[in-house]
Amino acid sequence: MSVGSLGYVGFEVSDLAAWDDYLTGFLGLMRGASSGETARYRMDERAFRFHLSKGKADDIAFIGLEVETHEGMRALRERLDKAGVKYASAPDNLKAERGVRDLIVLSDPSGLQVEIYVGATSLTNMPFSSSAGVSGFLTGEQGLGHVVLSAERIDEVRDFYMRILGFKLSDTIGMALGPDFTLLIEFYHCNPRHHTLAIAPIAAPKRINHFMVEMATLDDVGFALDRLSKLGVKQTMTLGKHSNDRMVSFYAATPSGFEVEVGTAGIAVHDDVWRVTHHEAISMWGHKRCH
Repeated sequence: MSVGSLGYVGFEVSDLAAWDDYLTGFLGLMRGASSGETARYRMDERAFRFHLSKGKADDIAFIGLEVETHEGMRALRERLDKAGVKYASAPDNLKAERGVRDLIVLSDPSGLQVEIYVGATSLTNMPFSSSAGVSGFLTGEQGLGHVVLSAERIDEVRDFYMRILGFKLSDTIGMALGPDFTLLIEFYHCNPRHHTLAIAPIAAPKRINHFMVEMATLDDVGFALDRLSKLGVKQTMTLGKHSNDRMVSFYAATPSGFEVEVGTAGIAVHDDVWRVTHHEAISMWGHKRCH
């Protein structure tokens, strides 16, 4: 049994107030439950998709990977046991905080905390309402979006996510960083979203490069572009279309220094017909760095 989606992401941030303005005013998420040291945000019927905790790291703190059924969760535990991967059953207070029925905690080979769970809380009695008028986000079976991570121990990290957790390679992109150096970025899926996870085999100041949210329409993305200057958000990359997932998107800086990709219309991956390919350019057009 494999994981089904990226269910939630946790960030440790130094400025909760700035992130609150950013997530609600710019991205159009909905506030969820919060305390003085933590805050949660919704983008659909789920109780939360983003969890912020106050701290100095200004980086990703954990990812939550959802398994579809309790039977699948048992099967995944058996796979971890067979592979000799250490994990811990979460205490009741952590399960209650995450709003899930079952949860195990482990680390990937780069040290990132990975939480695997089943039975997330769905607030259908409290419908999602975007604070910025976003018509909706593409989530459901595709999860909240994707994350792009840096990992020096790429062979071990790849093995962990593919062999142990069941991710599959979608494709690769060779990103030329100089005349004699091309960075090979690997893209992985665990559902029809083209990639839930991408890995860059390089050391970086932060573990996360960017996360992506997929809005329902091109107009939603356009309105988000218009909000940039009004809210003082720094755009880092122009509107463009990626070569592999065909996402039409732009990039902006977050209050913690890493980036967010705001996009729409990404293609779906269907394993029965999908073929792994390689791309020599990040984008078909656009996606130029802003200065």
